[in-house]
Amino acid sequence: MSVLAFEIFFICLLALAGVAMAWFAGLVVWRLFKGQQ
Repeated sequence: MSVLAFEIFFICLLALAGVAMAWFAGLVVWRLFKGQQ
């Protein structure tokens, strides 16, 4: 496996983790605001 393939794999993994964290943060904020009503 080449270095470029590893780099692409880890960048995709990092992007996926970022999207998952942003989604989870959004969910938490949405539930906090929903719970205040």
